Amino acid sequence: MKHLLRAISVVAFATLLLASTGVPSDAARRMPRASSFDGAWSVVIYTLYGDCGRALRYSVRIVGGRVLADDQSYQLYGAVSPSGAIRVTVAEQGRSASGSGRLTRDSGRGQWRTSTGECAGQWTAQRRAWQ
Repeated sequence: MKHLLRAISVVAFATLLLASTGVPSDAARRMPRASSFDGAWSVVIYTLYGDCGRALRYSVRIVGGRVLADDQSYQLYGAVSPSGAIRVTVAEQGRSASGSGRLTRDSGRGQWRTSTGECAGQWTAQRRAWQ
């Protein structure tokens, strides 16, 4: 009975989480809506804690509010809300980090942390012209 209640709680929590994040229907997922943040962005990640390299630069694209990698050497998953709040996860060579922050029309900033907690820092972003 204890396991059944736990399973029901997990399902209920997941349902509430999905409902609160505004996950679109299948039809809406196929046709991403344009976002005011859509375009090419240059992101610089600065390490403030740990030994993960001083600074790394990534090129990313935002399409329909989804954050996509510009390069196949790393995986990037993320989304930008209409207000500019952004959350991303990047994975490269068996390591991963997540970040959050806020974008404005042409720039952005936020914090990041590796999944293991060994490194953390800040990031900045600048919009580029579409290529």
